[in-house]
Amino acid sequence: MKVTVVRIYLSERSHKHEKVFRLLHDREGVRGVTMFRGISGFGHSGRIHGASLLDLSLDLPVVIEFFDDPNKVEAVVADLREIVEPEHILSFSAQLI
Repeated sequence: MKVTVVRIYLSERSHKHEKVFRLLHDREGVRGVTMFRGISGFGHSGRIHGASLLDLSLDLPVVIEFFDDPNKVEAVVADLREIVEPEHILSFSAQLI
């Protein structure tokens, strides 16, 4: 079965990850969602966001990943664009095994 996988790249500071998670769970009912908290990263600004043992940063990178039927994902991504900039959303085709 073919599916579309979506990854959404955010930072904790924006708090958008909470809105996206609620949208995917409560409103869209996608098959499943995983939210990853990165230990470091940077975006187009080049500013490094990271955590060390001495510093518990609240501005770490966050990646939200989900998959579902390609038609459903297309509709979900349209709704996600109300919250997330399009250049922060990546999608690709995959095959369920």
